[in-house]
Amino acid sequence: MNNIKERLRIKDEKLREINDFLMREDNPLVNGLLRIVEKHGGVDEINRKAREASKLENLNARLRTKDSPYVKDLEWLIEQRDKGAFIDVPEYRRKILGEKPDSKKFNESFAVTLEISACNFFSWFIAEAKKAIGQQDLMPARYIRVRSMKEQVEDDEPLAFAAAMQIIGASYVETLDTKGTMPGPDGQPINVHLGGPETITGYFGGVGVPNEYALKWVDEFLHYYTEYGIRQVLNVNTGTVMLGYWLHRLGIDVEFKISVYLGNDNPYACFWTLMAAKLFSRDDGTTPLIGFNLSNSVNNETIELTAYTRKTFDFEDITRIEHHIVETYKSIVRQPYDRLDELLEIADHVKNISAKHEGGIPEVDKTRKHPSDILDYFTPKKDIIEKGLVSKLLINYLDKHDSVNRTARALTERGLTFIAAQKLHKK
Repeated sequence: MNNIKERLRIKDEKLREINDFLMREDNPLVNGLLRIVEKHGGVDEINRKAREASKLENLNARLRTKDSPYVKDLEWLIEQRDKGAFIDVPEYRRKILGEKPDSKKFNESFAVTLEISACNFFSWFIAEAKKAIGQQDLMPARYIRVRSMKEQVEDDEPLAFAAAMQIIGASYVETLDTKGTMPGPDGQPINVHLGGPETITGYFGGVGVPNEYALKWVDEFLHYYTEYGIRQVLNVNTGTVMLGYWLHRLGIDVEFKISVYLGNDNPYACFWTLMAAKLFSRDDGTTPLIGFNLSNSVNNETIELTAYTRKTFDFEDITRIEHHIVETYKSIVRQPYDRLDELLEIADHVKNISAKHEGGIPEVDKTRKHPSDILDYFTPKKDIIEKGLVSKLLINYLDKHDSVNRTARALTERGLTFIAAQKLHKK
């Protein structure tokens, strides 16, 4: 068997061929990327601009200049944080377990990150914070956003959300407009053969980021990185995953998370993704693959085998495996979809995993007049208002908050640990 396995060994000359390809002076793939990097000022200038843009004082100053109503919300958030309005972790454990936690040791090395998706409006986040204070709930440590970037900019939401995440001690991911499910930043269709849900079967060929749009994705990414300090974005295509690896290898300090839509649904697909991350990791061992969302169809064995590959490549502390515990009730999976029990089975031995909550608890979600729907993510704000969906979508989002806290409670009852917003919920 070992003799057969030896046939899989990659010879050094094969790796040299790849390096030679990358180093060719006339390589249009690499040169196209480098032109965009230079357009934005080069590696060092790009990182400098992003550092300045992401500073909390600069974000707040820009909001004040615009006389944004979000300034008061952020001031309120800071005030609530500083006076200890949010429940701390020991108190939360006593709330769940009584006095038992005072003598019990929790192993933080397997803490599960509490994640929510999608927090598309800043007002939802503030409503969630008020609910967390009122009910002494936990706020997530990770937020995913998929609202149109162009639309967000009109409302100054990239500034407000970036500031809020620093205030509460959470990470967040934005979704760029350059993707095949909708028109791009220029208003033109990215995938000319798709026209929304009515052409859904066309998606089987891969929505993706076709043709020249892969480089347009880079251009858009670097724009928001330098203008707003947005470091992490959602990645839905193998080509833009590769470009993300290349950007980071060049020295640009961007990161990304791979979307569930990419379809990594078995250990070999996950090996492929992690192998490329290893090949293009920096000399210090880091990779921009900060979050790896596997397919909804994966079982615990696939998660464990992916964790095995991740550990072998020294990415265990860098690349978070992100797994949907619940999903929107409509338009993405068969219901009821509830993976909480499976999470509890692996949470004591798979490190750096997040529990992602994309829907409410199914038994609750199905009773709503407007159950959560993945297609709502693509609905423009003006249509949400015209269709009378504002309050309904807020209910959907707060249901997701409740599902986050159900997971935290279940982990705690098992003696397992979680990561909530770290500046709000002190340990």
